[in-house]
Amino acid sequence: MKAKIRFILAAAVLGLLMTGPFAITALLLAADATEAERAAFSEFLLPRLPLGGLITLFGFIAGLALLRDLFRRYVHGLLRMAESLRLMLGANRNFRVATEGPPEIRELARAANDLAQQRDELLSDVEAQIELAKASVEEEKNRLAALMSELAMGVLVCNLDGRILLYNSRARLEFSALAPSGTAVSGNVPIGLGRSIFSILERGQITHSLETIEQRLRKGSKEPAANFITSTHGGQLMRARMAPVLGSVERPAKLANLSDQQDALDGDSVAASQSAAGQNSASATASENVSGDAKGGGLVPDLSAADDFATELHVTGYVLTIENITHSFEREAERDQVLQALTDGNRAALANIRAAVEMLIGTPDMETDFRERFTRVIADEAAVMSQRLEATMSGFAASLKTRWPLEDVLGIDILGAAARRIEDRLKLAIKNEEQDSRLWVRVDSFALIQAITFLASRLQEHYAIRELRLRLCAEGKMVFVDLIWSGTPVSSETLYTWELEPMNVGAETSPLTLRDVIDRHGGEIWYQRDKAAHRAFFRIVLPAAAMPELPAAGQVQHLHSDSRPEYYDFDLFAARDAEGSGIDPERRLTDLAYSVFDTETTGLEPSKGDEIIQLGAVRIVNNRLLRQEIFDQLVDPRIPLKPAGIPIHGITPAMVRNQPTLDVVLPAFHAFCSETVLVAHNAAFDMRFFQIKEDSLGVRFAQPVLDTLLLSAVIHPNQESHRLESIAQRLGINVIGRHTALGDAFVTGEVFLKMIPLLADKGIFTLRQALDAAQETYFARIKY
Repeated sequence: MKAKIRFILAAAVLGLLMTGPFAITALLLAADATEAERAAFSEFLLPRLPLGGLITLFGFIAGLALLRDLFRRYVHGLLRMAESLRLMLGANRNFRVATEGPPEIRELARAANDLAQQRDELLSDVEAQIELAKASVEEEKNRLAALMSELAMGVLVCNLDGRILLYNSRARLEFSALAPSGTAVSGNVPIGLGRSIFSILERGQITHSLETIEQRLRKGSKEPAANFITSTHGGQLMRARMAPVLGSVERPAKLANLSDQQDALDGDSVAASQSAAGQNSASATASENVSGDAKGGGLVPDLSAADDFATELHVTGYVLTIENITHSFEREAERDQVLQALTDGNRAALANIRAAVEMLIGTPDMETDFRERFTRVIADEAAVMSQRLEATMSGFAASLKTRWPLEDVLGIDILGAAARRIEDRLKLAIKNEEQDSRLWVRVDSFALIQAITFLASRLQEHYAIRELRLRLCAEGKMVFVDLIWSGTPVSSETLYTWELEPMNVGAETSPLTLRDVIDRHGGEIWYQRDKAAHRAFFRIVLPAAAMPELPAAGQVQHLHSDSRPEYYDFDLFAARDAEGSGIDPERRLTDLAYSVFDTETTGLEPSKGDEIIQLGAVRIVNNRLLRQEIFDQLVDPRIPLKPAGIPIHGITPAMVRNQPTLDVVLPAFHAFCSETVLVAHNAAFDMRFFQIKEDSLGVRFAQPVLDTLLLSAVIHPNQESHRLESIAQRLGINVIGRHTALGDAFVTGEVFLKMIPLLADKGIFTLRQALDAAQETYFARIKY
């Protein structure tokens, strides 16, 4: 805009320079000439005035064209060079000034590129030194990340405002189950960096536990932790342990001593208030003495002379280890119901049996008919009790099993490990028969492998078998593990003896017996012969486990396989919430959290019925793009897809068939974006789709929206293109996965992070400044 104003002013000056001398000369001549001279001058000039004016106009146009060319080649060239230099200095170090334009500009561009190359070489050397110094720190961070990711319990670290700044995979798994039922939407997980723990757990319980910890710290407790059970907003029960994260602060030593003495005085005053009434006067006297000492300076330190400082600990956050005990609680309640059912159901039957037995014992000379009647009562009641017990055991078998910890494992993995162990320890050949690779079992894998190895060792020791075959199959809800051999059969009595022996194999001993392992798994074992094939086998029967659910085909997570999820950011310890629940427009751009999103649609006309077919988003917290905290979901538009758009976005009708509709996806996306600023490229297009659905779905996006298209025009007003690819190229960002909603969101997020320091160079630091600057650009006038 400023360049256009300067061009208009230059054109006006050119016009004045071309017409001004003629006008001034004419005025001077007219002022000094006589009437006859004026008439002669007019007679000479007027016939030639059109030709002179035309020549002057052509001269002005030629001068204007020359001025425009010079302006474009020099002024605009220098402005573009200035923008390129700023890119090299900040957002894209590898960017270089294009050597184009007049010779002087080209020479200046080459000199700037040479300086940039020297700067890069120096920076590369400095960065290499920094990376070397950071190696040990990165190693410690990787160890922490590895440790956190492998913990069996969910772990979260929060600051004092309840903002999550660390969580592990187990916590994400625990809380992902808390998403509203019936919303099978990818990314609908209630936890994430910078999110509030109070959106999941009760605020009052967290606050009370934190106060308890602080009180224990003041009393000098070495382990100031708090244990509690709380409920989530979805009704799940969570067992939690809270431990403080302590920080240190330096205070003047005398002031710290004053604090300690004040604590002691507080304790004395409490003790004095609990003493007998007869000691009130003495307590009052003591209080006056203390007050006098304080007023006289006995307890008030001279801070000006306090050269020594004492380090004090204070709570900066807390660690929560959480465990979902809803299932365990329900299982305990189920066990109680079983015991109650057995007690109530059998009480009457036992009373009848007892009465009948007492009658039989008390009346030895009872008539035969009555004796048979009482005997029948005993038999009938015993049968009823037996049926009730069998029904209870059948209905509540899972609840009555032992609580020994078991894990879900692929059956073929268990047999593979057992085969390697047998071949290594016993030197016995192992061959595999039919093995179903889809079967999962819930087992204590180590104990089960010990049992299989023990049976193989007994067969080798007592029957000298040379080969053992392993088979894995299933029938109904039971999985069969068969150990097959050829040769001498084994009697059932021998198997029974082996079941009761400790499972000792060579020098390796075990206190467990084969029967212990079978009972631990709620299974069974028996011996069986295959006479036709001249073979025999032991069959271990185990309950089948449910196959773990795999991610849906449309829910691509787009994670880097060689990177560990970024589930922590300790810089958030110092972050504090602004007053109020809304997003403060006066906050700095670097202090805000963002949800960067994009949509794929059936067409480009939302007002004419086009619909969203994919929504993708990624969060930015503390100036970091969190690639693991994403929203990625295909949407069934309930209208046919336009063939012209399929080659662009690659989404086919089969891909959106049976996917959630927008009335399910949009509320989940709204929850994902809560308490964040929305960011998109050409956001007016995407937001128009949301606005059209506000009334029908009752979902309104009221948070501020930043548009990278408009911000690019603010940062680089002299660049010809503001397409996402062009901006990414200028900023040195690799474009991968374009024209998928999540892929575009990733690129837009990286672009936006690069733009923040460039906006600061323009004097734009706050959200309000960025919104105001964006609205002043030409592209803000575009409507959809």
